[in-house]
Amino acid sequence: MKRYILVRYGELSTKGRNKKRFTQQLAQNIKGVLADLTPNKVVAGHDYLTVYPPAESVDIALERLSHVFGIQSYSPVIELEKDMEVIRDQIFAILDGKDLKGKSFRIATKRADHDFYLDTNAINRYLGEAVAERYKELRVQLKRPDLVIKVEIREKYALLTTEVYKGAGGLPVGTSGRALLLLSGGIDSVVAGYMALKRGIEVEAVHFASPPYTSPQALQKAKDLAKILARYGRQIQFLTVPFTASQEAIKQNLPSPYLMTITRRMMMRVASRLAEERKALAIVTGESIGQVASQTLESMLAITDAAGYPVLRPLAGFDKLEIIALAEEIGSFELSIQPYEDCCTVFAPPSPKTKPKLEACQHYETKIDVKRLVEDAVKHTEVENISAHEINEFNDLL
Repeated sequence: MKRYILVRYGELSTKGRNKKRFTQQLAQNIKGVLADLTPNKVVAGHDYLTVYPPAESVDIALERLSHVFGIQSYSPVIELEKDMEVIRDQIFAILDGKDLKGKSFRIATKRADHDFYLDTNAINRYLGEAVAERYKELRVQLKRPDLVIKVEIREKYALLTTEVYKGAGGLPVGTSGRALLLLSGGIDSVVAGYMALKRGIEVEAVHFASPPYTSPQALQKAKDLAKILARYGRQIQFLTVPFTASQEAIKQNLPSPYLMTITRRMMMRVASRLAEERKALAIVTGESIGQVASQTLESMLAITDAAGYPVLRPLAGFDKLEIIALAEEIGSFELSIQPYEDCCTVFAPPSPKTKPKLEACQHYETKIDVKRLVEDAVKHTEVENISAHEINEFNDLL
């Protein structure tokens, strides 16, 4: 008898000749999130993937798999002899420890071995009658029962499970290339990162810090948000960009209504240079059309002009309540609303331009040394690896 976790592919089943590349990436990602649970083994097959965690760590592995993109569903399974009495007795062993009063059940059998001496209906009937006879408090219910006992008869063995966990869906992280996420520390950008990860993009987080105007707590908050993102497939590279000199130059030399637009244009220039160095293919932001002054279409046009790479906006069509709901779902909301200012808010003008003119932006930028400021910011950017495990309690920062 063997125990392991059976992982079922979702969208990957449509990938045709490219499927192997996707399944191998998924296997690599699962190995990454289970790396500290040793020994473990992950095997990618054509129709499903098997995970062999240490026996004492199965529950931990089941929880971590819920955050791995590319999985439709997964189940802890028991591999048994193809013997009906052995299968029946194992079902009894599982059910003996459960509170079954008032519950319903059904047997669901798949038979890949068509030479097996019982057909699907006969297996369902034999096991169903055995369970009903032993557990009088259980009732048979074919539609939407409380408990589904799944049996699969394969060529060399049988599989048994009573639990199916819903996977995160999407594509395995790393199958769609790499992008840089502008991670501010607010509600929106981390959700945008989650959406990018779900489409298979390997995300690296770029955070603009402006000490002393922004605090160490604000920086740590952004890192902890990156740790939340790291749960969803792989570790996150976190890039801290020193942005004080750029913001001071903009504040001292440019008219107030254009401060926000040109600040974001500078961010795009820095991010584009970093994307070139990091071999990224795009920049991801948490912008939502019309949410604030810098997110009107006119503002987005002026800001994107400064980018040398495609700018992906996964939340463009979301309203704030939808974004908050997703933030709560992934566990980032309470951290995001902690009151630490990011560099966009500490220098925010009282009346930012909602329809900035590109020509005006380009004219005002001649008043500062754009090239030098970008080069200095890129040169002094610090990079560190962020792991999903051991997320700091934010109260430690207070």
